[in-house]
Amino acid sequence: MKYPAIKEHHLYNKAYRAGKHFFGRYVCVYVLRDLHAKRLRKEHPQKIYVNRLGLSVTKKVGGAVKRSRAKRIIRAGYSCVQKDLKTGFLIVISARPEILGQKSTAVAKELRYAFSKLDMFEEKEMERKNIGSAQGKDK
Repeated sequence: MKYPAIKEHHLYNKAYRAGKHFFGRYVCVYVLRDLHAKRLRKEHPQKIYVNRLGLSVTKKVGGAVKRSRAKRIIRAGYSCVQKDLKTGFLIVISARPEILGQKSTAVAKELRYAFSKLDMFEEKEMERKNIGSAQGKDK
């Protein structure tokens, strides 16, 4: 699936400077509220808020082929996590050189941990668990 991308350089800079961040072993994650989320919602065919994703892979990771592989791994990991995330944010994921030998499942696990530390998961999961345990106690 194609994700709405961050295309403007100044938005990357804003996320780096003002956003919440998490530094992991394989990736660094920066999250910032998207000020243009309402405009993008109107343009979206399903009229929903979306996260804009930006990937940053530097030459420290390797040549063009290795950087492309790192981006594919990050996208695959993000696709596993993105359905549970809050919407209306700018998300910048920066690869670290250690990502090259890893599978997308390891990156997805780290992204899940990063987004939980950044408080990016929807509250619905917790509410479902609490409602389910409360219903079990009533019976």
